[in-house]
Amino acid sequence: MSGHAPLEQTVTSSIAAISAEPHDYPFDPATLALVIIDMQRDFIEPGGFGAALGNDVSRLEPAVQPIARLLAAFREAGLTIVHTKECHRPDLEDCHPSKRTRAPGVQLRIGDHGPMGRILVHGEPGSDFIEPLQPRDGEIVITKPGKGAFYATKLQQKLSDRGITHLLLTGVTTEVCVQTTMREANDRGYECLLVEDATESYFPEFKAATLAMVRAQGAIVGWTANSSQVLAGLTAALSDRPTIRG
Repeated sequence: MSGHAPLEQTVTSSIAAISAEPHDYPFDPATLALVIIDMQRDFIEPGGFGAALGNDVSRLEPAVQPIARLLAAFREAGLTIVHTKECHRPDLEDCHPSKRTRAPGVQLRIGDHGPMGRILVHGEPGSDFIEPLQPRDGEIVITKPGKGAFYATKLQQKLSDRGITHLLLTGVTTEVCVQTTMREANDRGYECLLVEDATESYFPEFKAATLAMVRAQGAIVGWTANSSQVLAGLTAALSDRPTIRG
């Protein structure tokens, strides 16, 4: 199995910190996971669900390269990586009617046939990850029917099996699936940091509001930092390894 070496072979336990808001984020690399949420063609490329809702999908593009840099660093260090994708069974039994019919007047609904196959249906081209962020063997892939990555999935068990207690959250969209997952994780006891430039929204003001909300009141939901700060903290924690460049 390639792409993920066992932690005991690659990671020396050490407590370090990432410069973050509202204060430094302490972590141990051995218990840290990178979570990449819903970087799928259906949300990021023209012709998918995001575009069908009337959004400018190009607004999500700036998150791709920061995520790619983090992904490369985690792979180099042999740390835990999680990819999630929101999609449904072909029979749509796991798609509540309220979700499928909520928005009147949309061009395409979940399950309809679009330019990249059936919208948000597992196995269709549109549900796949964008090319720069394709998972590798050994990385956790979570198929989720809801906005949060813990709802109706085995994510918590997979994290527990690896001894993960700290999560770096990235992906799209900031105020919906990313924030929902972060709040779910917070309620389950995970210490979470949202990487500011590695997440995007179709609505910049929604992203800004989410960042402010999660780090308010002394990190009531979690911390925020940019990818350069994360990479600097990770490099310091793995100081016996080559420098990770952001």
